[in-house]
This record gives sequence, structure tokens and C-alpha cells, in this order.
Amino acid sequence: MTDATLPTQVQTAAINRARLRNKRNAADFRLRAYGITAISIAVGLLGILLFTLVLGGYSAFVQTHIRVDFPISAEYVDPADPAEGNWRAVVSDGVGALLPSDSPAQARQIAQILTNNTQFFVRNAVVADPSVIGGTLTLDIPAADIFDQLNKGNIDRNTPEANRRVTDQQIEWFDSLQEQGRVSTPFNWGLFFNADSRFPELAGLSGAITGSFYALLVCFLISFPVGIAAATYLEEFAPKNRWTDLIEVNINNLAAVPSIVFGLLGLAVFLQIFGLPRSAPLVGGLVLALMTLPTIIIVTRNALKAVPPSIREAAYGMGASPQQVILHHVLPLSLPGILTGTIIGLAQALGETAPLLLIGMNAFITSPPGGVLEASTALPTQIYIWADSPERGFVSRTSAGILVLMGFLLLMNAVAIFLRQRLERRW
Repeated sequence: MTDATLPTQVQTAAINRARLRNKRNAADFRLRAYGITAISIAVGLLGILLFTLVLGGYSAFVQTHIRVDFPISAEYVDPADPAEGNWRAVVSDGVGALLPSDSPAQARQIAQILTNNTQFFVRNAVVADPSVIGGTLTLDIPAADIFDQLNKGNIDRNTPEANRRVTDQQIEWFDSLQEQGRVSTPFNWGLFFNADSRFPELAGLSGAITGSFYALLVCFLISFPVGIAAATYLEEFAPKNRWTDLIEVNINNLAAVPSIVFGLLGLAVFLQIFGLPRSAPLVGGLVLALMTLPTIIIVTRNALKAVPPSIREAAYGMGASPQQVILHHVLPLSLPGILTGTIIGLAQALGETAPLLLIGMNAFITSPPGGVLEASTALPTQIYIWADSPERGFVSRTSAGILVLMGFLLLMNAVAIFLRQRLERRW
């Protein structure tokens, strides 16, 4: 009976192994399919986000300009002191020669084609080159936002005149300027080199970029040495007891605290107790340092743990002191991981908005800060300000500002990856 059932048992075992193998293969296939699906969804959503930002913000990287010939008469501009000239009259003469008008009302409508700060462009050009006094100065002046949108196709010409801000007559004048070859759309360098303005055609990110740089500089100078020192002490020198365990738990918890809590802390401590200036990059850097410090401590401790014990043992065997082991061997070998974590932490701090809003770094600042104590904005808060503005031109500038911020974040992450690959040691 045993001999008769043996083939059946062998066949049954083979069938069971085949079923188990098929189940495992099916499970592996499903797992890979789930992973590929998840990655595809993530990449697709990221692609949709980037496409939306590029579609909405690409037009902000070019700016409509109109070439105007301004007669610089000595009647309006004194060669001895050109900065105090009658620039409104100079602009009026230039606009009148560009498009003659039949009445003062028409002259004002023609002048609305150019940005409201045209007189300052002319003044700065004459002050830079007083030799043009008595002659003609030709400048490419930014068009007002409404005509910039018209030139970019964001205003439907077929819309009834009562439902749009630009009149039919102004559209005819603008078309006449295009026929004369006076309208151009060069790259908008002002987006990077101009400070904020209430006129969309002149608004730029210079002040926000400078403010973010100062805030990150303060953040780095505080969080980097303090984080490395704290992590080194906890990992290499601190005794293992309930107090150090409590400190480690609190550090891990602080890394997960919402950033707005650090903003409230900065508002209560740095502004109200210490009386530091509101909206200053110094305060923003201190808040970002508090937020980044737990991340740097955790990353540094992990980098120190990754150094093989044999390095320490060899150094001790050569007679090195504990301080020499740490400073001369362990820290240099763990530096790639520390730098990578620090740069990623700073990149995260660069994109934070809530804590900077609470300390007032969302003020309307028309010039870049000259130091860490002067009022400033930052890239995230500047984007927030533009997103809350009603003018149509700020819509594209909001998306453009996000693209610039993402560019800086990608650059910082690329630097982190480069340093990790260049300095990484394999054991």
C-alpha cells in the first residue's frame, strides 16, 4: 500500500510546490506592479504640477517693452543738476512725439501704455549720461501691465470694450506701435534684479532672493556648528542614562513639530522678549535654525554611527586621545553625510513660509536689504504676497516665483548629491 501511494504523494508535493511558486511569482508581480503604478502616479502628478507652473509662469520671463525717443530739453533739465529736472514734462514730450493726441484726455490715455515709473527710467538714464541733455534719448520702456497682457494674448480683443480695462482706441495705438517696430518682448531680467513693486511690470525677486540668502546664512552659521557639537556629544561622550534618553526623544519629536510652532516661538521670544527688529533676516535665520537644528543633529549622529569601530580602535591603539579620535578621524570621515544632511535641511528651510509670515517677513519692501538687520522678504513669502495681489500680471509672476524657488531647491539638492558622491567613503 505504501508503494502504491508513493507516486501519488510525490505528484501531490510537486503540484503543491508548483502552486506555491505560482503564488509567489504572482505576489512578486503584483508587488512590482504596485510599485510601478505608485511611481507612475507620483511622476505623473509631478509632471502635471510642473506643466501647470510652466504654463502659468513662462510669460513672466519675458516683458513687453516700447521704444520711445525722449527729447531732453535744457528747458526742463539743468545740466548742472540733472537729477532735479522736470521729468514729467520730458516724458510728456516723448509720448506726444510717439503718438500725437488731440486732447489732454487722449494724451493721458496714451501715457497709460507705458509703465507709471517711466519718468524714473528717463531720470536715471540722464543722470548716468548727462551728455544727452539737449539731444534725444532713446529708451526701451516697460509697457504697463495691461498692455503687457494684451501683447501676450491674455486679453481677448473680441471682448466688449465695457468688460476690459483697455479701450479700443488704446488697442489701435498699441497696434500702431507694433507696426512701427517699437514693441519688443526681451527676456525679463527685471524678474531677478528688481525688487518688489506695486506695478506688476516692474516687480522682481531681488529683495526676496537677498533676504532668503541672509536668512539661510544666519541659519547655517548657527545650526551647523551647534548641531554637529550636540550630535558629537550625544553620540560619543554623553553617558547612557534617562536624561540623555529624554534629550534624544525630544530631539526626534522636535524634528516632527510643524514649522508654524517655531514661528510662534520666534514671535514670542525673539521679537517680544529680546526686541529684535521685525521682518529682519536675522530673526528669520534664528527661527529657521531652530527648525533645522533637530534634523542636523539626527543626520550627524547617523553619520557618526556609520564610521566603522575599527577606525576608533586603530586611533586609540596609536595613543590618540578621545578628542583626537573624534576631531582627526571620526568627524572627517563622517563629513560627507553631515554636509548632505545639512544642505537638505537648508533646502527645506528655504521653502518654509509659515514661520516667516509670523515674524513679519511678508512686508512690502521696495529695495533689497543691506544686512541681516534690515527689513526684508523671502522667496516663499514673496510668492505669498504676489498670490494675494489682484493684478493679472502677478498671477504669472507667482508661478514664475515658484519656478525660481524650485530651481534653487533643485540646485541645493544637486549639490548635496554631488558632495555625497564625491566625498563618500566606502568601507
